[in-house]
Amino acid sequence: MLIAAIFTYAIAMTLANLSIATFGVWVSPINAFIFIGLDLALRDWLHIKLKMWQMGALIASTGLLTYALNPAAGMIAIASALSFMLAALADWAVFTKITGSWFKRANVSNVAGAAVDSIAFPTIAFGVLMPEIIAMQFIAKVFGGALWTAAMAGKDNK
Repeated sequence: MLIAAIFTYAIAMTLANLSIATFGVWVSPINAFIFIGLDLALRDWLHIKLKMWQMGALIASTGLLTYALNPAAGMIAIASALSFMLAALADWAVFTKITGSWFKRANVSNVAGAAVDSIAFPTIAFGVLMPEIIAMQFIAKVFGGALWTAAMAGKDNK
């Protein structure tokens, strides 16, 4: 299950990065709901399974994979890796402080991760603060993360 989660995470993040590079910033709310929501839920599951440096390596490798598949996506890959790392730190800080079930901890920490990622990614990737995109991404990430967290909330994640 761990290897499948790692590959799913890497593939989802790479597809999210490549679709932004291909279709532009306006596809980002769709990506946020589907792919980044999955990232938030998987990240919380992987927090329990991996060491912090392993998670950092996974995040950085998805940025490198994006760049290798489409060098024109260079700034997208850099923004993705940086914003995922910043969001992962915010998510981790909240996840480790919250008590209760994995489901509760994941959903509360996803709000922090979604906020950081929603501000950092478009600002780094496109070099300008875009409040509408940030708001749409944040809402999509929180709801997408909740949906994926609910789907993953099995006996392994109580």
